[in-house]
Formats: sequence, C-alpha cells, structure tokens
Amino acid sequence: MYRVIAAVMAVASSATIAQAQTAGVGAAAARFPGSAGSLLPIAASSAQAGGSVTAPIAQPATTPTAPQPSTVSGPPSPAAPLAPRTGPLPQALTLEQALDEALARSPTVVAAQADVEASRGRLRQAGFRPNPQLSVDVENFTGSGVYSGLNSVETTVTVNQQLDLFGRRSARVNAAQAALAAQEVRLAIARADLVQAVRTQFAGAAAARDRLRLAIDNAERARELARIADELVAAGREPPLRALRARANFAQTEAALRAAEAADLTARRLLAGLFGVAGEVRAVTGPLAPVALGVIEPRATLEVRLAEAERLQAQTALRQEQVARRLNPSVGVGVRRLEQTSDTALVAGVSVPLPLFDRNQGNIAAASAAIRAAEARRDAALALATARIGNAQTNLAAARARVDALERAALPQATEALRLANLAYRAGRLTLLELLDAQQALAAAQGELIDARAALAEASATLVRAAAQ
Repeated sequence: MYRVIAAVMAVASSATIAQAQTAGVGAAAARFPGSAGSLLPIAASSAQAGGSVTAPIAQPATTPTAPQPSTVSGPPSPAAPLAPRTGPLPQALTLEQALDEALARSPTVVAAQADVEASRGRLRQAGFRPNPQLSVDVENFTGSGVYSGLNSVETTVTVNQQLDLFGRRSARVNAAQAALAAQEVRLAIARADLVQAVRTQFAGAAAARDRLRLAIDNAERARELARIADELVAAGREPPLRALRARANFAQTEAALRAAEAADLTARRLLAGLFGVAGEVRAVTGPLAPVALGVIEPRATLEVRLAEAERLQAQTALRQEQVARRLNPSVGVGVRRLEQTSDTALVAGVSVPLPLFDRNQGNIAAASAAIRAAEARRDAALALATARIGNAQTNLAAARARVDALERAALPQATEALRLANLAYRAGRLTLLELLDAQQALAAAQGELIDARAALAEASATLVRAAAQ
C-alpha cells in the first residue's frame, strides 16, 4: 500500500504541474472609482517537481501589464491594520485636532476599515485554485473463492483536480476586486460622515462655550444693576418696585447661567462621544476653519462613486454567473496495484458535468436585473447629489449674509445703545426699565450672532460633506 501511494504521488506531481501550466487564466486589470488602484493580471501558476501548485498573486499597479509567471507560493498576506489611537485627549482641542482625533479613534472608522480588510481577504481568497482531492479505493478482498483473503486485492490511489477553466478564476478575482473598490468608497463615506459630524458638533460646542460666556457676562451685569437699584431705593431715588424688577432680572440671568453650563457640558460630551471616548472634551478653542471650495462636480461625489462601484460590482457578478454555466471538468490520475500479480498500472479519468437542465438561467437573469437596478440607483444618486450641493451652497450663502449683517450692524448698534443708556441712567435721564431693555437688546444681539455663527459652521460642514470626493 505504501509503495502504491509513493508511486502515485510522483505521478500526481507531474500531472498537477502540467494542469497548472495549461489552466492558468489571467485576470484583466480593472479600475473602479475610489479604489486604491487597478490590479495586475493574474499570472499563470508554475511549480517545481514534487512541490505544490503556486497560486495567483494580485498586486497594485497603475497600468495593466502582460501576465508573468508567479514565483511566490500563495497570495501575499495583507498587512495588519493600524490600531486605533488610545490615551487621553489634549486639554484644549482646535478643529483640526478634533478632526485628527476623531479619524484616529472613532469606532465607526475602525469598523469600516475592518470591512475593507475583510474585502481584501476575500480578494486574496479568490485567487486560489480549488484544492486537489486524494482518493484511495481498495477492491476484491475478504470475498469468496479466489477473492478470499488479501491475495486478489486491487488498490487504486488517484488525485483529482478541477481545472477551473473558461475564466472562472478571473471572474472571481474581478468580482472580489469590485467588492473591495465599493468597500473602499464606503470607508471614505464613513470618514466624510464623521468629518461632518465633528465639524457640526465642534461648532455646537464652540457656540455653547460662547453662550456660557455671554450668560456669565449677563449675570454679572444683572448683579451689578441689582446692587445699584438697591442703593437707589435706599437713597429714595427709586421706588421699591425698581429694586424688585432688578432682582428678578438677576434671578433670571442666574437661571440662564445654570442652563448654559449644562448645555456646554452636554456639547463637550457629545463631541467626545464622536471620538469613542468616555467623558467629555475639556475645552474647545480656536476659530472655525473657513470653507473654500472650487467647482464641485456631482459625478465625483462619494455617493455617486459608490453607486457606480456597485454597478460595476453587479457587472462582475453577471460575469461570474455567465462563467458558471460553462463546463467545469475535472481530471484525475493515479496508480493501481494488483497484489495477485504484483503489478502496477496508471489510471486516468475525466469528469464533466452535463448542463442538461440547470444552465444557471435564473441566476443570470437575476444578475442582469441587478445591473439595471444599480444603474437606476446611480442616476438617482447623481440627481440627489446635484440637489444637495445646490441646497448646501444656498444655505451657506444665506448663513454668511446673516453673520455679516449681525457683525456689521446689529451688534455694534446694540453695543452703542447700551453705552448711551448707561450714561443716561447715571445722569438720571433714563429709568431702570429702559436700561434693562438696552441690556436685554444687547444680550439678544450677541446670542443671535452666536446662533448665526453656529448655523454658518453647520452649513459649511454640510457643503463639505456634500462635495466630499
């Protein structure tokens, strides 16, 4: 038995080399929008006598090249993904630091990167050929007559191999490559979504910080005004009702201050949550980065690129189904040992499935329909991207005009009005209620400017996301 197996392994090695040299099929390099680059054609495998069959190698390239024999046994293992950043956050975050920390720490980005690594693993797996099958058959033993005992035993050891012909392997590789390209676009979308969320939340935290500062200033002014009112009432220059009104205004500003403190803490916690960090950001600082975008091409946006990648993925799926209907023969070669005469002989065979009933018609029709659906989704994504970009540009222009109006007119006028009101009140030409109205008008203008700047930052983040490529 052992002599038979040793003999068949030598024959199987030679047969495997011949099959590997004739059955290698090159995979055409293909580009997909948003992918890391096209892949080289899959080279025909080669092997040394007594060795294993080498599998195809897929490597990045900018231009397709002619197939070359592979000299590495098996596709290369993918590099280990980068680990997310850990450790404490900076004491005070600028917008640039916040974006960097979010992209380096966010669990959402980590998950999307893991999906890309999974697609790379499937691309690597697609390049492997089917494994050969070893079969051992023992016949004519422990029977009757001349077949009693083991003297008439016939032992056959064969190795069978599917040839993987007619573009099967190239279809698998192209489908896996298209899936990887689509997944890389999804990773870019995850990053763009995160950038938009961080920009928006950073603006919200900056607005909450400014509202807290405004609430502190209002409370200080209200406290000082209540003190002055009490002194004027004690001196008989104001009726007691004025002091009550001033103290009530001070109590309202104190309540607003507590609410502003809570809003500030909530905004900083939400910002830290985008980083995947428990607790809150200690402080946000620095100006909001201005947005300066040139001409935006809707066809280059991430959503349209993803729709196009999915369309190409559907095309490669159709190619796989079309290839699956073709014959997929298997060949076998082996050695037979006849104990009765102590002779050995070679055996060989071919197995071919007959496509009499199932010719993969249903799967081909489904894949064709999937292409039409993907094309429709691409057209819808293009129309939606065009609308989003237009709306984002309109909203950004309106938000910028609102900020300009408040900074140039409303706020300077309210500040000057309060200054004159203070002078008039000290000169006795203005009542306490009129001074309170002037203070409230300035606080309202300052609060509206904070809201307008936050809306401008949010509109900028929306436009950046809509134009992301």
